Amino acid sequence: MSQANTERMEFKSELRQVLQLITHSLYSHKEVFLRELISNACDAIDKVRFNSLANAHLLEGDQDWKIKLIPDKDAGTLTIVDNGIGMNRESIIDNLGTIARSGTKAFLENLKQADATQKPDLIGQFGVGFYSAFMVADSVTVMSRAAGEPASSAVRWISDGQGEFTLESVDKATRGTEITLHLKEDEREFLDAWRLRQVVKQFSDFVEHPIVMDVEHTEKVEGEDKKTIQEETLNSRKALWLRSKSDVTQDEYNAFYKQISNDFEEPLKVIHYSGEGTIEFKALLYIPKRKGFDMQFGDVKAGPRLYINRVQIMDHCEALLPAYLRFVKGVVDCPDLPLNVSREILQHNPLLDKIQKILVKTVLKALEELKTSSYDAYVPFFEDLGDVLKEGLSRDWDHKEQIANLLLFESLKHEAGTFTTLAQYVEGMPSDQTEIFYLTGEHRAALEHSPALEAFKERGWDVLLLTAPIDEFVIPDLREYKGKALKAADRNAPELKPEEQKKVEEAAGKFKPLFEALQPGLKAVKEIRLSKRLKESAACLVADEGAMSPNLERLMQKLGRTEGMEPSKRILELNPDHPVVAGLLDLFGRNAGDPRVQEYGELLYDQALLAEGSRLADPSAFIRRVNALLAKDVKG
Repeated sequence: MSQANTERMEFKSELRQVLQLITHSLYSHKEVFLRELISNACDAIDKVRFNSLANAHLLEGDQDWKIKLIPDKDAGTLTIVDNGIGMNRESIIDNLGTIARSGTKAFLENLKQADATQKPDLIGQFGVGFYSAFMVADSVTVMSRAAGEPASSAVRWISDGQGEFTLESVDKATRGTEITLHLKEDEREFLDAWRLRQVVKQFSDFVEHPIVMDVEHTEKVEGEDKKTIQEETLNSRKALWLRSKSDVTQDEYNAFYKQISNDFEEPLKVIHYSGEGTIEFKALLYIPKRKGFDMQFGDVKAGPRLYINRVQIMDHCEALLPAYLRFVKGVVDCPDLPLNVSREILQHNPLLDKIQKILVKTVLKALEELKTSSYDAYVPFFEDLGDVLKEGLSRDWDHKEQIANLLLFESLKHEAGTFTTLAQYVEGMPSDQTEIFYLTGEHRAALEHSPALEAFKERGWDVLLLTAPIDEFVIPDLREYKGKALKAADRNAPELKPEEQKKVEEAAGKFKPLFEALQPGLKAVKEIRLSKRLKESAACLVADEGAMSPNLERLMQKLGRTEGMEPSKRILELNPDHPVVAGLLDLFGRNAGDPRVQEYGELLYDQALLAEGSRLADPSAFIRRVNALLAKDVKG
């Protein structure tokens, strides 16, 4: 080749500084270079196919559309070959000699101006993806021949990414582009077939055109090893989300779910959504049967995979689904989302918020359908993942009622292991009940025997029994359902009937001196009063409205988050109709200074403390008091 055909030129934009930024700072994972080059090759094929609609001569020659990877371990090179639109000398200078100038973007602008009705799906809109090759290569050689031009018009472009490039005219027998990366010594892993398969599978598995590579096979022929070379396709090309629902079988849906989720089971439900109109995107989402390994160990990354025209941009796009739906797996493909130049981070855009709203609404609707039509399958799902779903009560105000509709609860009037919903609870409320009541604690057995529920049992009112730790944090955020306020049963009791209220008020005067005598000795108690809720038990403790519940205090203690937190003083309620309380009043009336008055008062407090599930401050003192009573009873 004569020297006259070789020309040395400089890049036209910020030289070394810009290249340094692109190759060392723009991308967080170096393997994306292959995704970028494959995407460019796909774009080139799409361009020549589209342009050939008006210029048939562009398709002369090879029409076996594919992108070929050629690793050469001896030479230390990786070559990516396509039979697409190709470039001539002028376009290669424009597209590769000017950083951040993209032939693809210009091509789309031309289509827009020409009001083209059939636009190919293109992703390379930023003109910098090609330069990601310098993350792994010391130098890059590009040889290209434009479609419709003679073999002698081909050009070779060579650069080490340091600010300059050389051009020379060459002969190339076929249309298209060959990009050869002279890999750095420590990047030779990209010459291994298994590594190339891995990267293609991760980022480019669903691109439309086949990505192929020659693979060596060894087989026995007449007792001897015989090596053969076969061209194999590395990508599946089966982008199920782009196909019509009627064209996808359940087995295909299940196989794809297992591929992207690493779950051995089939999904509980498939959501295949196609957004059309002002917002165009495709989504293929899956609701699992139970919590996956990723949610049981370590930090969980929320959000489905994000694709743009079959090319994976993000493995977990948290902006597409909120954290409380992090169990949902799948993909979303939207060609209209704006990206930053590395394609790895989405720019903030109202379109993204709109897509999220559509997806959230779609997922919640699918869960409602599951609960209604496949209740037996929904129950184990909720038992495993319901606590995650509940997070939405305090995080997603727009969909709070839809989330509430999906919740299942154990309750006082339902056997252990069976559930009710808020809608069923409201439907079953008697006419004199106007609020929804719940009680939180660690175990159902302790809750259903709580003294706080005695008045509810007498009235025949149901109470939701909440034993999940998260209930303490999110249920208060629900506040109301269908116009019915949610109230904690240990802070709120059914209103007494007029005659019952009069009886309590009359008794209060009699007990007031006793309560004033007991108060100084019960320093953990804020107030002592007669109870409106107790029917069988002698005593119970009640938290002030707005104060931390005893169950929440216990949870915070287990979590070790008690620094600066003072134990809340609760209200001790006594049942005036209970023989022990009546006897204590009688004892006080006979001898107000009798030391047993204070001892029995403390004993009643300890009983109430145990009944709510809390620990005694001094268990040995409680045992002494009980033993003293037992000894007296034994002696007669």
